[in-house]
Amino acid sequence: MTQFDPRALRVLERLKAAGHQAVLVGGCVRDGLLGLAPHDYDAATSALPREILSACREFRCVETGIAHGTVTVLCEGLPVEVTTFRREGTYSDHRHPDQVAFTTSLEEDLKRRDFTINAMAWGPEGLTDLFGGQEDLRTRQVRCVGCPDLRFQEDALRLLRGLRLAAQLDFSLHPDTADAIRRNPPQLSHVAWERISAEFVRLICSPAAGRILLDFPEATVQVIPELGPCVGFDQRNPHHRYDVYTHSVRALEAVSPIPALRLAALLHDVGKPPSFSLDGQGVGHFYGHPKVSARLAEDALLRLRLDNHTRERVLLLVARHDLPVEPTRQWVGRWLSRLGEEAFFQLMELKAADGLACGTPADGREQAGKEAEALARQVLGERPCLTLKELVINGRDAMAAGLKGPDIGQVLRALLEQVAEGTLPNERSVLLQRLEQLAKAKKD
Repeated sequence: MTQFDPRALRVLERLKAAGHQAVLVGGCVRDGLLGLAPHDYDAATSALPREILSACREFRCVETGIAHGTVTVLCEGLPVEVTTFRREGTYSDHRHPDQVAFTTSLEEDLKRRDFTINAMAWGPEGLTDLFGGQEDLRTRQVRCVGCPDLRFQEDALRLLRGLRLAAQLDFSLHPDTADAIRRNPPQLSHVAWERISAEFVRLICSPAAGRILLDFPEATVQVIPELGPCVGFDQRNPHHRYDVYTHSVRALEAVSPIPALRLAALLHDVGKPPSFSLDGQGVGHFYGHPKVSARLAEDALLRLRLDNHTRERVLLLVARHDLPVEPTRQWVGRWLSRLGEEAFFQLMELKAADGLACGTPADGREQAGKEAEALARQVLGERPCLTLKELVINGRDAMAAGLKGPDIGQVLRALLEQVAEGTLPNERSVLLQRLEQLAKAKKD
């Protein structure tokens, strides 16, 4: 077991000194038993909220959820979320308990929790493990406390949380818990999209996300119904070994655990089923599928309430994922300028993952992508002009040449592209001369 932060232990000490039970609970205990450094600290106590405030008065206390018994205690900068022991009744909205009753029983508090590995408590006196959480850590499995169906009906988000824990820790799911997860995805319709989105993004960015998404497509499709037609969809193409959903998940596994990249990999071929056609030889084709994929991906991303930057990046990557690569100075400069450095390399990573996820022998496209990436790094080392801000002429020069309105931006972008491609130098005299030529052509 790892050592817990002494600041968290000081909070326990203050509560105990005031005559209350106090223990660490939840994820910090789980992580500590796994030898991992806890990211967050949660404590449970027999003290009522006002008693927590009194016992911890030497620290800064924030009444984060005092009606539900929660006070955040800040000990030398470490937030410890301290909650009174609770027992809960029914969950008529499948999200929140209808009522919360405080109790002095640690057992009552632990048995209301979601998974056995999160239902352990630790104090200086030792570990309290009433539901076999330590054994489940040893056997590397996620198992519900009590009846799995009841746990998921109480709070349907637990369904995604269980999958995320398994993906994060590379655990399996206990058969009873796995079966209940497969039965209960419709319960997620009771959960706010913001909560679903946060948990789903954490899931797909976890180390074993691919295995979990392949084992539980029912949950994925509940979150992103646009993927439903992809599950089991035979591509009927010698270049593709897998169905569309499996291919997409394999691509997700092959990219960095960055939300925009993982989402782009998962959604890049979502438009294939509606774009499917067969040629005379019975071979499947998906003409125009990147555009259809981007449209369907936008619907999914808007529903997930993702921030604008992430949404726009995912849509850019999905729309461009089939872009033919030319490992030339001109092509690399052009697309570095159009996309920006970060998006360019993310697109190259997605394209490489797309190729790997076909499950068939590599063709020349993989090599072209590697050469383009190497060339891009070389080009960037030369500190090229890739943005209008870096161009040595500007809008005033364009107006002086007689250009007006939209023509100004159009001509400047055309000049920028030629500079980025390396066909024109970023020199004022050369660009002014070319500007005059373009302006004259516009007038004519």
